[in-house]
Amino acid sequence: MEALVGTEAALAIIVHLLFIILTWWALTAIKWESIMKKGHVAQIRLFMVLLTITISSAVSSFFLDYLQYAKNITYLLK
Repeated sequence: MEALVGTEAALAIIVHLLFIILTWWALTAIKWESIMKKGHVAQIRLFMVLLTITISSAVSSFFLDYLQYAKNITYLLK
């Protein structure tokens, strides 16, 4: 039982980190200087970090919930 909990925890960490990387990569494609005030590089970067955490948290939670639901659907079929 402990091994299963440990495996799920490791999977959750990996999924969260993967979606943080993917979200950061996607957000770097946006020209933030044209959207926000010029010369506020530190604030733009902080905004990008916070936006990355927000989006990746929501997406990875959805993904992990979906995996859990798919795993639990087997109890319906028994």
